[in-house]
Amino acid sequence: MVMGHRLLNAEFMLSYVEQFDGIFATVEYRVAPQYPDPVPVEDCYAGLVWLASQGEKLGFDPKRIMIVGTSAGAGIAAGVTLLARDRAGPHIAWQLLSGPMLDDRNATRSSRQYETLGVWNANSNRTAWGALLGKRSGGPDVSIYAAPARALDTELGLANLPPTFIDVGSAEVFRDEAMAYADGIWAKGGRADLHIWAGGFHGFDMWGYPRLAQEALAARLNWVRRMIEWEPLSGVFNVPWN
Repeated sequence: MVMGHRLLNAEFMLSYVEQFDGIFATVEYRVAPQYPDPVPVEDCYAGLVWLASQGEKLGFDPKRIMIVGTSAGAGIAAGVTLLARDRAGPHIAWQLLSGPMLDDRNATRSSRQYETLGVWNANSNRTAWGALLGKRSGGPDVSIYAAPARALDTELGLANLPPTFIDVGSAEVFRDEAMAYADGIWAKGGRADLHIWAGGFHGFDMWGYPRLAQEALAARLNWVRRMIEWEPLSGVFNVPWN
């Protein structure tokens, strides 16, 4: 949203590509404040549109696209999924949101708990949302595609979303908005797996050696395997695409 590059924290995707013979695409989206909303989410949506058109060329089924994001990238991924729903495509089969930044309002209990504590806290959050949204941040005129938690306040809510994996640390500012997002999916009859990692701070999983990080990474991998119906013993998809 406001910093980083397209390969930041992408290394945890490599095991998915290797184990499941996948195609991995990542978007170098433009960041705020130089490029405020809606540029980041629209850049990523454009990347999705392009990727969905490349199935035959690259050898994958465009109906089996999983969108993945971490932190602000997870918020953008959630926004792209809402855009794809409301624009009738491209089809997203699954979404994986890790430590997602979903709500610009900073009104949750975890926002108050972590006002100044942690590697990313409520003060950091206000700065980033302000860079993306300017004076609209926290006000009534924020798009659901910029701050996906805003969709919870709409009539459609989080209906018609793909199966979703959400994980977050218990000791971070995004904890409660991640929980509310999963609950919003369930409220509309959708499928969501929610993992709250006790004691986890924002980005704890980037430190791949502690046991908690290893367990979080393993839980994601197991969910991905379950969603794509990969059969590890035979090494094939239960429902192949070709």
